[in-house]
Amino acid sequence: MANSRRVSKVSSLIKREVSLMLMQDIKDDRVGAGMVSITEVEVSGDLQHAKIFVSIYGSEEARAETMEGLRASQGFVRRTLGQRIRLRRSPEVLFIEDRSLEEGDRMIHLINQLEIKDPEELEAQESEEMV
Repeated sequence: MANSRRVSKVSSLIKREVSLMLMQDIKDDRVGAGMVSITEVEVSGDLQHAKIFVSIYGSEEARAETMEGLRASQGFVRRTLGQRIRLRRSPEVLFIEDRSLEEGDRMIHLINQLEIKDPEELEAQESEEMV
């Protein structure tokens, strides 16, 4: 089992290499349907599995199409990683859609909709309710 520093280093290498592959090597038109960025890569402790979290900007249809293209290219990505990164075995690659940016944006929108009251105004309102 690899130590945490090694896992972290392999994770960042995979993120960099897959980002380059998205820009240059993956020729599937479905992957270009939405703007794709890699948000995080989680590598297992034994370096045999890599979960690649991707954020996709575009319509729901473009997102679904892009995920299909990414899943279809998993074998190519694994093989290319094996050639570019010196590991005993190439990690099995799994693409997962990351919607955390979208959820964060939704939360900010909800917070902005809240009416924030002044503490003095709250005290005055509470005293009126007691009387």
